[in-house]
Amino acid sequence: MASRLVEVLHLDRDWGSDWGSVATASLAILTTIYLIFYRLQTSKKHPDEPPVIASAIPYVGHLLGMALFGGRYVKGIGIRNRQTPIFTLPVPFSRIYVVTDPSLAAAVQRASKTLSFTPLVPDITKRVLGFDAHHHAIIAQNIDPEPSDPRGLLSDIHDLVWTYLGPGDSLTKLSLTASREFASRINTYALQHTYTPPEEVSLLIWLRHFVALTTATFLYGPNNPIAKDPSLEQSFWDFDHGLGSLLIGILPSLTARKPYQGRERLAAAFTTYLTNNHHNDPGANDIIRRRIEIATAHGFTLSAAARSEVSFLFAGIVNTATTTFWVLLHLYARPDLLNYIRAELLAGAVTELDMGGDKPTRLLDQEALKTNCPTLTSVFREALRTGSDFYSTRLVKSDTTLAGKWWVGKGSVVQIAGGVIHADPNIWGESAEGFDPQRFIKLEKKGDTDGNSGEKEKGVHPAAFRAFGGGKTLCPGRHFATHEILAFVAMVVLTLDIEAADGGPIKVPGKEDGVMPVHILEPKGDVRVKVSVRRDGGEVVVVR
Repeated sequence: MASRLVEVLHLDRDWGSDWGSVATASLAILTTIYLIFYRLQTSKKHPDEPPVIASAIPYVGHLLGMALFGGRYVKGIGIRNRQTPIFTLPVPFSRIYVVTDPSLAAAVQRASKTLSFTPLVPDITKRVLGFDAHHHAIIAQNIDPEPSDPRGLLSDIHDLVWTYLGPGDSLTKLSLTASREFASRINTYALQHTYTPPEEVSLLIWLRHFVALTTATFLYGPNNPIAKDPSLEQSFWDFDHGLGSLLIGILPSLTARKPYQGRERLAAAFTTYLTNNHHNDPGANDIIRRRIEIATAHGFTLSAAARSEVSFLFAGIVNTATTTFWVLLHLYARPDLLNYIRAELLAGAVTELDMGGDKPTRLLDQEALKTNCPTLTSVFREALRTGSDFYSTRLVKSDTTLAGKWWVGKGSVVQIAGGVIHADPNIWGESAEGFDPQRFIKLEKKGDTDGNSGEKEKGVHPAAFRAFGGGKTLCPGRHFATHEILAFVAMVVLTLDIEAADGGPIKVPGKEDGVMPVHILEPKGDVRVKVSVRRDGGEVVVVR
């Protein structure tokens, strides 16, 4: 019995020794594999490739970081590596080149023949909007034509939007239509709440409601889908807040259920709208009629055109609502600034008329807002600068050398990191991370960029202001958005008082930068306020 016990003990000791050896060998093998992959990811594909920023988990680490921490992840890498204007993030089977310098961003924008966002559009729209294979193929046809080449759907829609939203009569007409619709809703709100207690609201949600209803009406007329079914407004925001999940594109009906359902409800509602020919109603905007004509001419069914209109409504609502939120929040959080803005408006863009009532009627000249209200315009631009962490993305169509120095490889992606550039103290000064209402007035006094047109004067590089993108992807709606937001803000500050719901000072929260920055970032947390009609908050009439 004793000898048998000794034999078993020896056997256990041998097995333990063997398992220990296996574990040690396995660990050594895994460590060697890890070091090999780590080393491989740091290797340059070309001597002039930008510096490589390795991830702790080779190849997939950066993608995991983006998925978990959103835009904050790459922005943090950029801020920690300000010494280089461009760096490389190795990802599976490709590279992401991140540009953090305005002059190099301009070089990317100039290299439009070899660096282009357009080839990415078909797959993005397929994932986000749910196009089927047939309509995906239509979108992919002739998407980036030379002047003598046949034109595809995207190029024709691009030309239409630039024609309608570029400076000229069409822009003026659309801006007036939008501003007058906003005025109608603000005036109605003031009339309904003049003799009622202050209304407690979530400021962002309250503004979203105004913008969603107004935008849907001035674009699609009184028979627009949201007017017919108000619950679609929530579907719209479900869709917006789940764009990142839809972009991943893995079984979206299961993995992105809420945004997927929101999108499908909107698409179905727009299909009904188009089937009933409401886009030809007198109240619908000309640009909508032309969009549908172009889409169907290229082979789109009405149900596919309906999905395209979901994206156009998105473009018209989201950034307008969130930018207006930030502008108004910064104004009402600074009472002295708010009073100054009100005086500036009355002196430069508003004419008061005594119509015999207890409140004046105010004639608002939206054309004068940009030229005669520099502080309001500066606050608007600063809200865009601090709230925009956009990435302007380009696919590298062929090997390219940027600024005669930096090599980027075919099939890779170049991203201009707007959040890094907007937070750079070497560009914007030591207060770059803070909000300075006077920043753009100070810059203009020095002869710097106007922050909107992209035209360089001198000083801050024009490509440093990334809120509207740049190059071929410069936002075609930037002029319209500026008119619309400034006019809406002016109406609110002239008509309404807003104070913190708890009676204290209004606090400005940080921005929620842990998401994919596809538009102006929302605040971290809810901002509860009380809204009331000013004692002298009379009717606003937009005259031009």
